[in-house]
Amino acid sequence: MLKFLSKVRFEFNARDPRIGSCMEFLAQCNTRKAKESNPACQILVKRRVDDIPPKIGVTFVNGVEEVFDGTTVSVQTLRNLISEKSQLLETEQRFRQAGHEWPVIIPEEELQQPVPAAKHSSDEAANKQTKENRRVRRDISEAQISVRILHWSM
Repeated sequence: MLKFLSKVRFEFNARDPRIGSCMEFLAQCNTRKAKESNPACQILVKRRVDDIPPKIGVTFVNGVEEVFDGTTVSVQTLRNLISEKSQLLETEQRFRQAGHEWPVIIPEEELQQPVPAAKHSSDEAANKQTKENRRVRRDISEAQISVRILHWSM
């Protein structure tokens, strides 16, 4: 979960009844598995005494920072958003490691090309041809074995 994050910042008033999501996400960030995924990720907690709503700020390894309202965002939604952005960062990282430019630019003419028809396994003619090919190969193999056995027994 923390693999592509450099910092997670929590701001909340401990007496605020709306801190459920913040506390749950903080607990998930402090698990052994999460910390092992990225030991360099900083987890910062700022306790407030005012009535400002709880906030959760995440900073990705590319420097992009997003701040979420801890009263309206669920932990699952937050995890999904982080996961989606992390997948994009991982894809970018793989392209760059392979020596390709990022973002990948697809020429307009390639986008206009028709998609080739997919071959369906339910296509009866193709299935019959495949079965026939297997039968012929099996017959040839059996004939070759018979010839070898006859040759050895002579």
